Amino acid sequence: MKIALCNEVIREMDFAAQCQYAAALGYDGLEVAPFTLDENPHRLPSSTRSELRRLATDAGIEITGLHWLLVTPKGLSINAKDVSVRQKTVDVMRGLIDLCADLAGRVLVHGSPAQRTVPSDDNIPDAWLRARDCLAAVADPAESANVLYCIEPLSPRDTNFINTVGEAVRMLEAIGSPAIRTMVDSCAASQSEAVPVAEVIEHWLPTGNVRHIHVNDPNRRGPGQGDLEFTSVFGTLVRHGYGGIVSVEPFDYHPNGPASAARAIGYVRGILEGLSHQPA
Repeated sequence: MKIALCNEVIREMDFAAQCQYAAALGYDGLEVAPFTLDENPHRLPSSTRSELRRLATDAGIEITGLHWLLVTPKGLSINAKDVSVRQKTVDVMRGLIDLCADLAGRVLVHGSPAQRTVPSDDNIPDAWLRARDCLAAVADPAESANVLYCIEPLSPRDTNFINTVGEAVRMLEAIGSPAIRTMVDSCAASQSEAVPVAEVIEHWLPTGNVRHIHVNDPNRRGPGQGDLEFTSVFGTLVRHGYGGIVSVEPFDYHPNGPASAARAIGYVRGILEGLSHQPA
């Protein structure tokens, strides 16, 4: 597996410095939040895309993919009643798929809670159908680009729409595309699922539906900065031969972004080293 850092954690640095710092800490990649690149990241010119990719390559690090997809431009939603809003959202999603492929990324993580929350004057069943149609509209582009588009289950404190892996699987099964998958965010799963995070992974990883992992503590800090025990999480991934990406995504950067990133990779690498020395 490869360990990536979600780049907004160190977004006060320019992109070249982000790549260099993450590589120096021992990360394999950066998972990029598009809003850190531009107000309209789906429209970045090819020259800028090539330069971003070059900067990562020069630093010896990969751009593993994109996450937090719909922060910019403003006013997006996958389940809005207004069809023009949904069409604009699909256009952005398709553009971000192209961006991910151009940056040599492999996965897009669709979290973006504010852009999928169902307002009180709407209802979940109707919103679900509208969201299904938006997500289905990007299935073929994702498959053609050879990237995975992962629906991210999020905590009920963040959104009222798709809170568990089971709910995400219902959506991807309705779409029926191998390019539309789901993932586990450890912070969200700790609050939304009925069993511990390691058991969620144990259940869903063998099905092929879970194809990406975010590690963070329920207190919203980095892994190792709270009460969630991650040895069982990584032990489950190792036991199943997981060869995908695990991305570090704290939300509360304590004491600051660079220090949070540094502490997290040391903690994660320590767990993996310990697991590698255990008898088979």
